[in-house]
Amino acid sequence: MRVTFFYAHHVCMADIREETLAQATWASLVESAVMLRHDLHRHPELAWQERRTASVIRERLSAAGIQWRACADTGTVAVIAPNAAGTPIALRADIDALPLHEATNLSHTSTLSGCMHACGHDGHTATLFAALWWLKQHESQLPGPVTLLFQPAEEGGHGARKMIEDGALEGVSKIYGWHNWPAIPFGKAVCPDGAVMAANGTFEIQLIGQGGHASQPELCRDPVLAASAVTLALQQIVSRHLRPQDAAVVSVTSIDAKSADTIIPDTARLSGSIRLAHDGIRARVEELITSISQDTANAYGVRAEVKLFPRYGATINHASAAANYRHALEAEFGASWHSRDTAMPIMASEDFSYYLNVIPGAYALVGADDNNGHAAPCHSPRYDFNDNLIRHMGRVYARLAGAPIPE
Repeated sequence: MRVTFFYAHHVCMADIREETLAQATWASLVESAVMLRHDLHRHPELAWQERRTASVIRERLSAAGIQWRACADTGTVAVIAPNAAGTPIALRADIDALPLHEATNLSHTSTLSGCMHACGHDGHTATLFAALWWLKQHESQLPGPVTLLFQPAEEGGHGARKMIEDGALEGVSKIYGWHNWPAIPFGKAVCPDGAVMAANGTFEIQLIGQGGHASQPELCRDPVLAASAVTLALQQIVSRHLRPQDAAVVSVTSIDAKSADTIIPDTARLSGSIRLAHDGIRARVEELITSISQDTANAYGVRAEVKLFPRYGATINHASAAANYRHALEAEFGASWHSRDTAMPIMASEDFSYYLNVIPGAYALVGADDNNGHAAPCHSPRYDFNDNLIRHMGRVYARLAGAPIPE
């Protein structure tokens, strides 16, 4: 596929511009990246709606003299040192927010009710900017081309898949990404060979009975009672149907059977999430969800209709790339960088898995909890990204790209 790169004509204020980039210090680049992070945090956008975010990214790339192209609609691909002779790598940041109402009361709190950067994608984007500004400043010293991926719709929207379909990995031999992780102490990280994050999926179970007056349950087929039994029965999947070595989670997260106080409804709906340490047990878990739901419902005289929605595969690091990443993390955080108390894989999921199914690469989880207001977990309304990570992970990205290391 032929790719055309171009520059944006309108440039937003307070950019790092090409004519001043050569004189910028690492400290000033990090400061600008933090300001960018706060701006993105104030203006979050959900998956596939990242119009303003994409505009800010593209304008700032153009201001720094970096060619880019749109990819997967609101995504952006840029390249630094495109003619360098060495191994071409890619560095990725995700850009979408979540449908949560922020409860932090910070100066950069979201201005959009019901939407916030509750997973730190604003910080990942800002970190990639700190790194790319530095890489652009030292472009002639890079051993190989560096592709920058600003990916939309990580939060359930399969944005990585769409980026790949639109050619984001063309000419790339290796890819790296990372995620901040408040459950890990600041200064520590994990980047194993093999699985680093789990596969996932969701399910919906519609229980169809026969409602009626609450005073005459014998004339009804109660879907609420059946929903309760199905919820309990599904908890046996992990404890009684899978090997202990096959880590999995089956969580019923919602029961919807709204009715009046004196009315047994006709239907109830369950929904939930599954997490799998590896994709090899997905078929078995989905089979069990279906059979247990239907058999349990039948025992209560109701019918179960089960819908399964596979989402992301497990994020599985390639050994060589993971070794490179671990070397960079140790160089940045010191010999004690490895969070040995963090069990692998983390049971959260990531669509970075799509990239690793196509080319070698590695993904790291980097600690954010500095005992100074950054312990709230991702997807919490009280979450806030730790800005101190921008300086450190920007340098890690510089190391992975083979650039001089900022002081």
